[in-house]
Amino acid sequence: MSGYDEGNSGGARFRTHRDTTQVDMPMAPPRPTGAPGPRDPQTGPLPVVGKAPPQRALTGPVPLPADGRSDASPMVRTVERHLDEILAAVPQPDPIELAVLDAQGLLCAEDVVSQRALPSFDQAALDGYAARAEDVAAAIVQQPVELAVVGESVAGASTPTAIGPGLAVKVASGAMLPAGADVVVPGVWTDQGAARVLVQSGPPAGSYVRRTGDDVADGDPAVHVGTPIGPAQISLLAAVGRDRVLVRPRPRVVVLSAGTELVEVSATPAPGQVVDVNSYALAAAARDAGADAYRWGILPADPRRLTEVLESQLLRSDLVLISGTFTSSGFDMVQEALAGLGEMRFRQVAMHPGPAQGFGRLGRDEVPVICVPGEPVSALVAFEVFVRPAIRLMLGKRQLFRRTVQAIAGQQLLSPLGYRQYLHGTVMRHPDGGYVVEPVGEATDALLARMARANCLIVVDEDVTEVAAGGLVTVMPLLLGG
Repeated sequence: MSGYDEGNSGGARFRTHRDTTQVDMPMAPPRPTGAPGPRDPQTGPLPVVGKAPPQRALTGPVPLPADGRSDASPMVRTVERHLDEILAAVPQPDPIELAVLDAQGLLCAEDVVSQRALPSFDQAALDGYAARAEDVAAAIVQQPVELAVVGESVAGASTPTAIGPGLAVKVASGAMLPAGADVVVPGVWTDQGAARVLVQSGPPAGSYVRRTGDDVADGDPAVHVGTPIGPAQISLLAAVGRDRVLVRPRPRVVVLSAGTELVEVSATPAPGQVVDVNSYALAAAARDAGADAYRWGILPADPRRLTEVLESQLLRSDLVLISGTFTSSGFDMVQEALAGLGEMRFRQVAMHPGPAQGFGRLGRDEVPVICVPGEPVSALVAFEVFVRPAIRLMLGKRQLFRRTVQAIAGQQLLSPLGYRQYLHGTVMRHPDGGYVVEPVGEATDALLARMARANCLIVVDEDVTEVAAGGLVTVMPLLLGG
């Protein structure tokens, strides 16, 4: 995938493929001894350790006009331009205040300033004896230092105490430190006496002591705007006294399926009918991307009821996602209903599978509506390419796209000229370093079963028609929640 430039206020720009080795993949089986390594058909053996060189096209490049159309057809758009249009149009929902536990996984939308110091008093960092560092500095095992134990401080006790020269207070972890003490001697470094204690080693001043405000001072920022809220941030928010926090909310995404051939999962399909799997798959994908997704299901065939459903879902949504068989020439009933609610554009995009894509902003609030192909594999590919980045942008994420790696192709890959090809595959770490990838299954396999076994998308650029076995190819790992 391309890199989205958030610094361009005039619209989205796109960088070239990014490469990262920070992806945890299973290990490929080692090659048998003496087996030939991966080879480039023109330059010979390829290195597989470290960062891979850029993918080299095996055919001449296909020039693209400045307006973003592909040479495959005068009306075909590039993937980048269609994505740019979507990202430029999706709204960013206003921040909302939530209970801290409900805010988990979201981005903080305010600078949370602490109204108290953490810790709020000097305290012991572990069980032992609070003492003065100068009294125990000379202590060694052969010549321990003896101190008089004048009290005990446990966690939760609020009565201040104090010590002077030659004195110690037995303390528990988290207990208030007595005035005059500047070190806590771990209990295991002593004979753990009750009235008098023999210290066998003396740590330097400040050891095992938490001073007031060491963690967060009164008036300091505790959690910044844009910080993802996880368990550590929830812990800090609770510690500074915040049970609610302002966050970027999860976008509300409604998923619908269009098609007279569709039936519900509970029904037995008649000849020519298929089960509606897309509304389930796309709703699950939207949730994995971080959205609050709602599956409405199959759109009704009655034109009046169809319009009512679309209008009602536009009122409750930040983004509407519809899968179906749409064409860029001519209108079916769903396309006509959408057109009646605003400007909806259906275009051919230079990608395979699923070049037929649609986008518009409909209804009173100009809610973004993304239409993806009805074929299940194409629908999920289109989701990865167009919908997932839009959801992450609405969430306020800085990283809109999945990270990619360069991998060695385990077998020959063919791709149509002028179209960006997305193939489901399995990527593994190569025993010699780097990654190796192979497309999933054979042509006789069921498409859904093949897709379910994949852990990545293999991306072949528009100007490449063939990647030989051993060549380099861009891979997008499909990590859950990634």
